[in-house]
Amino acid sequence: MLKGIDPILTPELLMHLCAMGHGEWVAVVDANFTADYLAHGKPVVRLPGLSLERVSDAVLSVLPLATDVAQPVALMHVCHSDAAHRTPAQQAVIGLVNKTGFGSNQVEAVERYAFYEKIKGASLIVQTGEGTAYGNAMFCKGVILL
Repeated sequence: MLKGIDPILTPELLMHLCAMGHGEWVAVVDANFTADYLAHGKPVVRLPGLSLERVSDAVLSVLPLATDVAQPVALMHVCHSDAAHRTPAQQAVIGLVNKTGFGSNQVEAVERYAFYEKIKGASLIVQTGEGTAYGNAMFCKGVILL
């Protein structure tokens, strides 16, 4: 354990997040997501039993969002629903993003199959125990200036 670090951030997950450079994406996905298939050899870290909100909160506690990207957060859009529709899990992620100083307009809703394509560019996939449908998000890492 480390002081000030969320205890669900495992050594393996911290290593992968730390190794990411600015502009790289991390995906935080639900328990039903085809993580291994879409990872194509990239790391998949599993945090079973934890919600999308809980894991996203922990990841965002150490990962700054990119300020040079118009929409540094992506959510999987719920098929056959209004463009503005968000599930409770997605609304929770937007709330976390808002707490970091980013607006809801900086969160992109990505059509399901386009989301699968986008995830191919992610450096890391974190699979949660989220049991609700469309409980998938992506975050673009920003620059950390010392």
